[in-house]
Amino acid sequence: MSLAAINEQLLRAIGVGVAVVRASDLTFVFHNQPFAEWFGTPGPGATLPEVMEALDPEELGQQQGEGLRYSAELQIKLKRRTLVFAVNISSADQPEEQLLVVECQNITRMRELESMIDSYSTMVERNTRELEREKERVERLLLNLMPRSVYEEFKTFGVVTPQLYPQISVVMLDFVDFTDFAARTDPTITLGELNDIFTAFDRIVEQYGCERIKTIGDAYLAVAGMPEPTPDHATAVAHCATRFLRYLERRNESHQHTWRARIGLGTGAAVGSVVGIQKYVYDVFGPAVNLASRLQVFAKPMHIVAPETMKAALSEEFHVSDIGPTEIKGLGAVDLVSVGSELSAPQAARRY
Repeated sequence: MSLAAINEQLLRAIGVGVAVVRASDLTFVFHNQPFAEWFGTPGPGATLPEVMEALDPEELGQQQGEGLRYSAELQIKLKRRTLVFAVNISSADQPEEQLLVVECQNITRMRELESMIDSYSTMVERNTRELEREKERVERLLLNLMPRSVYEEFKTFGVVTPQLYPQISVVMLDFVDFTDFAARTDPTITLGELNDIFTAFDRIVEQYGCERIKTIGDAYLAVAGMPEPTPDHATAVAHCATRFLRYLERRNESHQHTWRARIGLGTGAAVGSVVGIQKYVYDVFGPAVNLASRLQVFAKPMHIVAPETMKAALSEEFHVSDIGPTEIKGLGAVDLVSVGSELSAPQAARRY
């Protein structure tokens, strides 16, 4: 086998198309079979730009004139498929004349793989962003169901350990004649009104460092002193209660529907924990919650009732008046007080 035949076989084996052209007129001296399969067999007198139409003759001539290696990527359509080739053209000086060696390599598969990788990377980035958004949405949802410290424990360990809080305060609000209002009002309006009111209540609760635990129909329950202990938990829920009523009074002046509420305050021990396995709900149980729930029934519309045990803590900042002992189901006789508006600064100073 001749040296030329061996070289031709090697070139075919590595999948590289090779052609040799004269530098003077770019006519062909040699080409191998892969080159002919991709670009067609050059006819007599055919030039390189005629066979490889995607080449830029001016750019090629400029680079060759400066003695630079010419590199480019070309696309050709072959049997309804677009192929991409990496083309390198370099000089091969011979004693008799200057020649140019044209090397062509099919990089279509490489570019397809790069495109697939780019598409996959884009898809992964998009899915990652979607997962992050979903994670944030779930986190916001869970933070609406439980305090942040409880959420952090649940996220870390997958469970929440029930905690006994020996001294907290509770505010329980219930609307007057809500059943009749809901029966005669369009449900959409009823829910819209409740949503506006409870959203305002949430802002008030957050302002005074309390935690809204849940709403049950038209009832609203919030606590102070848990999960983080606070020494002024009694005054915190009382501030919330007075602001609830103040908000309703102002809202009633400018809205079509009138809302009135009864509010009960309670203080004492409570247990907080996540309840449920498939549907998680953070809830609070115990004497403080039971007391607030019972006392709101005894409150007059737009009034606040608290146990006498809270009087000492509240009298420094609120108008507090005695109601006296009242028989309460399950609790027996309980001394109650009525909590009025907040004291002004001069009034509070005169208490000392």
